[in-house]
Order: sequence, then structure tokens, then C-alpha cells
Amino acid sequence: MKITILGSGNMGGAIAGGILQSGYCQPGDMTCTARSQATLERLRSLDPGLNLTLDNAAAVKGADMIIMAVKPWKMETVIDEIKGVLDYGKQIIVSVAANVSIADLERMLLKEGDNIPLPVIFRAMPNTAVEVRSSVTFLATRNGSEEHVSAVSGLFGLLGKAVLIEEKLMAAGTALASCGIAFAFRYIRAAMEGGIEMGFSAKDAQEIVSMTVKGAAELLLSHKDNPEVEIDKVSTPGGITIKGLNCMERYGFSTAVIEGLKASK
Repeated sequence: MKITILGSGNMGGAIAGGILQSGYCQPGDMTCTARSQATLERLRSLDPGLNLTLDNAAAVKGADMIIMAVKPWKMETVIDEIKGVLDYGKQIIVSVAANVSIADLERMLLKEGDNIPLPVIFRAMPNTAVEVRSSVTFLATRNGSEEHVSAVSGLFGLLGKAVLIEEKLMAAGTALASCGIAFAFRYIRAAMEGGIEMGFSAKDAQEIVSMTVKGAAELLLSHKDNPEVEIDKVSTPGGITIKGLNCMERYGFSTAVIEGLKASK
């Protein structure tokens, strides 16, 4: 499988790093592009065998899967650069641009002429944890076959968990998992600050809180319980945990999380 990533900034670079860690393809079978030579040089540190170029049109030639990680407002410009050399019968197009629909992509990719089929298009919404192969990636397609779905979900499944959804749920998935990773970081930062106030060093507080959040997630993934079941295990009557939880709720903890998610959607 030959893969090209167009726009290897924060997200594109994270995807490239995750793919290399997974062993999904050899470095020489992956090509990455960027707007600047400085970004390409940073990518070089991932693996010297990567193919790196500033030329988007050259990068897509011969690729089996093209991952478009460019900014949404640059999508049409980049597609105009590559449309003339794309092979719609053989290549899979995967967009990770937020708020660019499959219909938008079809319009941008449509070639003039009779009997020219539309390309196979997927929307993918990972989060930055693809870099450490712990992302939740939502996938949607309109014309992808079972074979295409298997190829795309197989790739992103190696980078965490891949979930095929209806496109209408993509905005909600983005809020929950892509924006959600920032919300998790904000909780960690707030808990760190509380730990520092209580006497821990910043370094120790960060490690303690990070491991605690990781442990909580592992318990849910392992036991598959509702979070309240795990909360009840540590909330003894009259105990310190329930006092802390109730205090957080008085300050609007759950409401703030729910409203933040809805605002992101």
C-alpha cells in the first residue's frame, strides 16, 4: 500500500508518525508534502526513508491512498493542483478536514467529460493521539465498497479505534473525540493545578493525574461498565470522594462538559 499525505502539519504529521509506528507500510512507500521546507525537515526526523516533497501533484502519482490533511479553506486549492493527475479508478481519497462534506469533496473533484466516475471518497476525523496509536477515528463514505472500507478502517484501526458512522454524525463525533482530547487535557491541567496547590510539584502532579486518567479509561475499556459503576466503587457513604464530586457538581462540572461539547458541535 502506497500512501500520500498532503499537508503534513500537526495532524498530517501525527498520522505519518502513527503509520510508521504501526508498520502498516514501509517508509519508502509513504510520501508527505508540506508548504515549507522547514516542516519537511521536521518530518525527516520521523524516518530518513520517507519521501518528502513540496509538490502535491507529484506526490499523488502512483499512490493507492491519498490522505488530505490540509486546512479546510485550502482544500479546493490543493484539489485543483492534483485533480488532473488523479486516477479515480484506482486511488482512494481520504479527507481529514473538518466541516468539508463528502458532497463538497465530490464537487471539488468532479472532472469534466462524459463517463468519468467519481473517486472513492472517505471523510476521516481522527484526533492527535494517532501519533501514539490511541486515536478514535470516525469514518464516513458514500461510494466506498466493502474492500475500500476494509482498507481505510484497517489503516486507522492500527492507529487506535476506527468507527464507521453516517456522515450526519461527523460533527458530533468531532466534538466528542477530536475536540474531546483537548477537553481531557484541560481537566488534567486543572487537576494538576489543584495538586500543586496541595503541595505536589508540577512534574509529579502531571504524572499522577495523567496516570489516574489513563487508569480510569483502562478500567472502563476493560470492564465495559457505566462510569457510575466505577464511581460507586470509590464513593463510600460520607467519604471524601462523594464530597469532592458533589462540590464539583455544585460548580457546574457536568453541565460545563455537556455545554462545551454542544458548542463545539
